[in-house]
Amino acid sequence: KPVSQPRRNIVGCRIQHGWKEGNGPVTQWKGTVLDQVPVNPSLYLIKYDGFDCVYGLELNKDERVSALEVLPDRVASSRISDAHLADTMIGKAVEHMFETEDGSKDEWRGMVLARAPIMNTWFYITYEKDPVLYMYQLLDDYKEGDLRIMPDSSKYDSPPAEREPGEVVDSLVGKQVEYAKEDGSKRTGMVIHQVEAKPSVYFIKFDDDFHIYVYDLVKTS
Repeated sequence: KPVSQPRRNIVGCRIQHGWKEGNGPVTQWKGTVLDQVPVNPSLYLIKYDGFDCVYGLELNKDERVSALEVLPDRVASSRISDAHLADTMIGKAVEHMFETEDGSKDEWRGMVLARAPIMNTWFYITYEKDPVLYMYQLLDDYKEGDLRIMPDSSKYDSPPAEREPGEVVDSLVGKQVEYAKEDGSKRTGMVIHQVEAKPSVYFIKFDDDFHIYVYDLVKTS
């Protein structure tokens, strides 16, 4: 029989909590819980209001988190305006334009990874120059001319390996990883997700960072 009461499932909920780094002041954060990571159920993926990258936090364990509260407001679900375009851009290399402070446009090459969970008009995306997980309402950007889908010839587009229907590819999800930094120190982490549209691409959560890193873990022999 279960020994402890399972906590309420907060995926899909709006939350707020305090956050304190070291001796710094407590700051207040509000966001939406997108996902609970199956290979590490204490880890949640969160989209905080006003921030474009996805954060990974062990909300109930992390000592920097205080006064965690589930808010009564529901996440508004809205219909996606162009389902065909949404499906078409998944797994594609793109150029994403951002307006800089002086009003000029800055172009970032990246890859659209998936539709985001819960916030269903948003997409997961990552960038060559900044390989962490971001989310944006890319259909709006596309319609405004700020997102270009690249012809299939970028470094991301290795042809999928031929495999029989139903054949399972060895997944690295749940594996511990070690990453050597340039200064010789090591970061440890865990592979938490495999990208369905690009099975060689994985999400990694390092122990010392709350960003989610997106790496192409092609087996190089």
